[in-house]
Amino acid sequence: MLADSEKHTLLQIARHSVESVVYGRDVSRIPISAPALFEPRAAFVTLRQHHELRGCIGYIDPAYPLWEIVEEMASKAAVDDPRFSPVEPKELSTLEIEISVLSDLRQIHKANEIEIGVHGVVAELRSYRGLLLPQVAVSAGWDSAMFLEETLRKSGMPQRLWNHSDVRLFVFSAEVFSEAAVSQD
Repeated sequence: MLADSEKHTLLQIARHSVESVVYGRDVSRIPISAPALFEPRAAFVTLRQHHELRGCIGYIDPAYPLWEIVEEMASKAAVDDPRFSPVEPKELSTLEIEISVLSDLRQIHKANEIEIGVHGVVAELRSYRGLLLPQVAVSAGWDSAMFLEETLRKSGMPQRLWNHSDVRLFVFSAEVFSEAAVSQD
């Protein structure tokens, strides 16, 4: 688990990254001293505007330092999420940033191995790969089977293919925090 000070630093990094890319500036580094932020981790950055999704991009392979993933994914969520137009400067004051730091993936074989509200899901088949964060199933009111179907739909696979033997399924947990929830002291 990350300390509040580490969460605060990551949220500052994300906010600074979003503002820099929206204004077309180079990202200047925020000082980082916490060793946990240098550990390779997987993470997603979600942007919301008036509680509605405005962008979400992440990296599921823990190959880079956490601070670096957050910085890069924040800028990508602002301008590279293909579902949305790039964030404009006038929107910055209304954006809420949420970060999800992922655990390692664990392979599963049945829908009943998913704990709604605890697990996110990854589905893979050849070149197809889809991921939904744990909070998505909760906010949508899905059960485990629907969560799997929607993860496959997101990947581009047919929804009912989740129990096919060639589809590999994984779960993960996430430490989720946002600007509204983390003390800004």
